[in-house]
This record gives sequence, C-alpha cells and structure tokens, in this order.
Amino acid sequence: MGAMDAVAGRVAGGATVEFRPTGTSMVPLIRSRQQVTVAPADPTRLEVGDIVLARVSGTVYLHLVSAVDPARRRVQISNNRGRVNGWTGHDRVFGTCVAVDGAPRPGAAAKTRHAEPPA
Repeated sequence: MGAMDAVAGRVAGGATVEFRPTGTSMVPLIRSRQQVTVAPADPTRLEVGDIVLARVSGTVYLHLVSAVDPARRRVQISNNRGRVNGWTGHDRVFGTCVAVDGAPRPGAAAKTRHAEPPA
C-alpha cells in the first residue's frame, strides 16, 4: 500500500487530511510538494474542475473532475495536462481538495461530507 492509498483510507474513514503530494501533473493548480487539505467528499455535488482524491483503475489520484455522469453515479478523472485517467464510481471518490497551501479552493467546502479537523 502506497502513501496515496493510506491518505485515501484516512479520508474514506471521515478524516480531513493535510499532505504534500509529489508530481507535476496538476501544475499550476497544485505544484509538487505544496500542502493540500483534502476533506471527505459528497460525490453527488461534484462539478467539472473540482480536485478530488479518487481511485481509478486501481490507482489513487489527486486529479480534476473532467466530466460528471449523475445518472450512472460516476465522474471522469483527468490531470491538468489533458490526460484522462478514466471514469470512477462515486464510491471511489474519497475526498475533495478544499485548500492548497492554506488558500481555500472556491466552492470546495460546499462539496464535503461532515469531517473532523485536519490531522
């Protein structure tokens, strides 16, 4: 189990988690090692452009929602460079990014489930 799997497990359990993901697929929205805060998501409220922590084809990503399909209860996940990771069910969307380096993401707080303070 990798670091992102551990974070996903904590968020799925109801915790709001702060961590520093690595990689460049989300630049300029999230730069490598910037602190992000992820709270448990209400997947039914997600919109295109939201940043979510989700499992797609066995891998956990902190990526963008690029399309929504409410009828089938799923969202499409993509990075910020045009690569589509795929569709995933609401049950595999663990959290939504509510802040990057302490700066709140507009509208993100309204898309969370009840969560505990950051750990």
